[in-house]
Amino acid sequence: MEEINRSYLFIPANNPGMVQNAFVFDADAIVFDLEDSVSFEEKDSARILLREFLKINKEHSSEIMVRINSLETNLGFLDIEEIIDLNVDAFIIPKATKWVIKSADRYFSKRDNCMIKFIPLIETSFGVETAHEIVRASNRVKGIFFGGEDLATDLEVKRTKKGDEIFYARSRIASLCKAFKINSIDTPFIDVNDYEGLREDSLFSRGLGFTGKACINPRQIQIVNEVFSPSMEEIEKSLRILDALENSPNKGVFSLDGHMIDAPIIARSEKIVLRAKKLGLV
Repeated sequence: MEEINRSYLFIPANNPGMVQNAFVFDADAIVFDLEDSVSFEEKDSARILLREFLKINKEHSSEIMVRINSLETNLGFLDIEEIIDLNVDAFIIPKATKWVIKSADRYFSKRDNCMIKFIPLIETSFGVETAHEIVRASNRVKGIFFGGEDLATDLEVKRTKKGDEIFYARSRIASLCKAFKINSIDTPFIDVNDYEGLREDSLFSRGLGFTGKACINPRQIQIVNEVFSPSMEEIEKSLRILDALENSPNKGVFSLDGHMIDAPIIARSEKIVLRAKKLGLV
C-alpha cells in the first residue's frame, strides 16, 4: 500500500462553499464527487468549478480523489478530460467491472507520464463476485471502494444500520484487498447524527480488515480517524513485543508476560508499529 488513508471525505463538486473549504477538515483524502451528488443539469458547471479550484489550490496534505461519472457514458470521459492534467491522485470509477477498468487503462495509457491511480467502486453483486478480475484489470488499481447502499439496491434488500445484508460482500472485499496488498475503503455510515453507531460500524469494519472508511459529513472524520489508527495500547504492546524480540536468544518463539509470542504475533506487531509511524503516532 502506497499511503495510509483512514478517512475519505466526500464533497459534492457542485457546491462552491464545500469545495472551497475542502482542505479545512482533517480528512486523509478528499473525494470530490461528480457523480451521484450532482444532477445532470449541473455536470458541466461542477467540472468547471472543480477544475478552477484545483488549479489554484495545490498546497495541502490530503490526497485528492475524484469520483467520476460512469465510463459507460460519455460523462465519465468528459470528467477525466477536464481534470486529468491537474493534481489529482486517483479517480474513483463507479459501477466497476473488469471491462470498465480495462477501458480506462487503455485510455490513460495514451497519456505520457500520467501517474493517476484507479479506485474501482464496487456496488453491485456482479462487481462483488468478480472483484479479483477488476483488481487484475489494471496496474493502476490502488484500492477498492465498497458501496453498500447501491449493493443493497442491487440485491433488492433493505439497508440497515447493523448491515447484516452486506456482511458477505464486506468480508469478501476486505479479504481480497489484503490478498492484493491494496487499500480497502468501506461504505459510509449514513446517519450523520449517530456518533455511537458510526463508531460501532467503523470498529466492525476495521475488524473485517478494511483500511479506511468513507465520510459523508466532516463531523464523521474524527471518529473514523481514531478507529482506523492503532490505539496507544496496541502501539505500546507491539513495541514491547519487538523490544523483547531483539533481546530474545530465540527469534522464532519466546514468552512475554506469560504469553507465547510467535511469528504471526510478531508480524502483526511490526505492521502496527509501521502504521503508527506512518501516521506520526510513534
